[in-house]
Amino acid sequence: MKTKFFLKFALMIAALLALTAFSYGQAGTDVKKAADDTGKATDTAAKKTGHATKTAAKDTGKATETAAKDTGKATEKGAEKTGKATETAAKDTGKGTEKVADKTGKATETAAKDTGKGVKKGTKAVGHGVKKGAEKTADTVK
Repeated sequence: MKTKFFLKFALMIAALLALTAFSYGQAGTDVKKAADDTGKATDTAAKKTGHATKTAAKDTGKATETAAKDTGKATEKGAEKTGKATETAAKDTGKGTEKVADKTGKATETAAKDTGKGVKKGTKAVGHGVKKGAEKTADTVK
């Protein structure tokens, strides 16, 4: 009886050891499979992230280039408008200066004529006075 019991006990221990080894083996396979799945998922995610980053970089580059071109065009248009406005202002200033010069010339001419008339009248008056004075002196001398 003891032998039978011992034999049953040994078989049970052997069965438990076999079952334990099998379950550790199965767990190892499950862990390896999970690690492989995680590795594949990580690889796929990394590839997708890399592709998205590359696409975003290209789009950003294109947007920056477009913005630079638009800024250049706007600057050029602004410079053209400023040049035209400056040219118009210079023409208007020239016309205004010419008008003022004409008016100044006419005023100077008028003033010169008036001065000439005044000098002529003054000269006549002085000449007349001198003539009278000379006549008086001549009368007195006689």
